[in-house]
Amino acid sequence: MNNRSSLRGSLLLLLGAVIWGAAFVAQRMGMDNIGPFYFTAIRMLMAWLALLPVVMMNDRRKRKTGRTAPSAEDRRRQRKAGLICGLLLFSASSLQQVGLVETSAGKAGFITALYVVLVPVAGWLLFRRNPGRVIWLGVILALLALYLLCIPEGGFRLERGDGLVLGCAVCFTGQILCVDRFAPTVDGLRLSRDQFLVTGVLSLAVALLTETFSLQGVRDALIPLVYTGVFSGGIGYTLQIIGQREVNPTVASLLMSMESVFAVLTGALLLGERMTGRETWGCVLMFSAVILAQLSPVISAGMQKKERLS
Repeated sequence: MNNRSSLRGSLLLLLGAVIWGAAFVAQRMGMDNIGPFYFTAIRMLMAWLALLPVVMMNDRRKRKTGRTAPSAEDRRRQRKAGLICGLLLFSASSLQQVGLVETSAGKAGFITALYVVLVPVAGWLLFRRNPGRVIWLGVILALLALYLLCIPEGGFRLERGDGLVLGCAVCFTGQILCVDRFAPTVDGLRLSRDQFLVTGVLSLAVALLTETFSLQGVRDALIPLVYTGVFSGGIGYTLQIIGQREVNPTVASLLMSMESVFAVLTGALLLGERMTGRETWGCVLMFSAVILAQLSPVISAGMQKKERLS
């Protein structure tokens, strides 16, 4: 991995973070014209379509390198992974989309980023993997951040929109753990494609039962739909795949976690959203918790080395 390719990979990941951060604004704007479940259904099916050519190119590349075609058992495992991860992605996306009706894009971006801290904690609860002291410090910072972001001053009531987005972060935690479980045995691009399809179909089913379809509404929301589907889903994921090949995993995670910062910036620029001083401090603490979670392996290794030398 040379410096030039590492720089290119970092720029691609940073671009991906910008795209994902702005997607929070697009999601909020889109719901001015269309219901949350129709919005999720259309954007996920667009993302599925956008990934199809990427998957085909990846398959062609594998054939050229002489890799064998997947067996029946491999295909069965792939379908199982896509279904389970798709169910969790559907839950997370639905909670986030409905929550965005009642909260700002910037706050949603930072509350959603809580999954970065929750993943190692969930790993400890479920699989007894000790996350270490640095992660626990990150958990404390994240809880303080949630209090400042979600609980109004002088009260202890969790706002409904913030609560839904918090549920989204929990579901994303489960989805990431499932991806981590299946990743060694399935194709990553195919898994992403399959979970987009499952989420799109389930969202469409709920939309047909609970929302009124408006073709004019879809036309009016077309730009946010295309952005969140093609750019955030298809292009954003492809940038992540390419970028992570050329960048240290810790650096890659840090760059991708910048999406919460770009969610606030684009929310302020495009929607005129403004945060109170209390909410701003909440964002600072949440971002600090995310950074700690990503740097945990490096910090822990440094602490252990220092203890051995002392």
